[in-house]
Amino acid sequence: RSAAAEVPVEIFSPKGAARPPVVVFLHGRRGIDELTRLVPLRLAARGFVVVAPDLYSGRFIDKMPIRHDPVLEDDAARAIDFALALPEARGQAKTCVVSHTRGGYYSLKALVTKERQAKVACYVSYYPHWQDPNAPEPMQVYQYAPEVDALSLPVLVFMGEHEQYQRARPILAGIESLKKRKRDARVIVYPGVGRGFDFRPPNVRTLADDLAAQDAMRRTAAFIGAHLGAQ
Repeated sequence: RSAAAEVPVEIFSPKGAARPPVVVFLHGRRGIDELTRLVPLRLAARGFVVVAPDLYSGRFIDKMPIRHDPVLEDDAARAIDFALALPEARGQAKTCVVSHTRGGYYSLKALVTKERQAKVACYVSYYPHWQDPNAPEPMQVYQYAPEVDALSLPVLVFMGEHEQYQRARPILAGIESLKKRKRDARVIVYPGVGRGFDFRPPNVRTLADDLAAQDAMRRTAAFIGAHLGAQ
């Protein structure tokens, strides 16, 4: 529950793992569907319990919303609390948050504005929207959200070489700023790849999309494992 709302959540569990780490997946504008489920399914196949809340249906928000509703920041933050309260997370001090597109912004706000960084060991995001979706167009293109500079935990971001400019520029500028602050932050840019490579539908997928998705998942699993294993 988040205040007066009841937020649906899907939990993906690996087979045969004795004490799998629990992580959180926060979706983007598509919501939770057969394509965006691929990331939590693939993470579960690599030995993680994945908590994936459906932020939109809990608030009766249609998929692909244009404007951002700040109440979702509270729901995203409480998803972190929920994950660590699960019986599967017993003895686990922190979790990691994985996201894509606008879920990258929900994660950012949950961690910084809602002060959940103490509960999180790492942040992973596929081509995140690193600006307030309600901000004016010049801010979308030329600035990243100020909360990025407040990230103190390890950050791993993925994007394609042909990502939309208004997404690519804030990502690259944000990562550069974090590095200047001596934070553990890295962006992986896949050549010849556009946006949405981890969930593009089969009729438009390319081999480059498949290779990027496979490599990003391998890196994500290793990154999470390294940081949660160190607890």
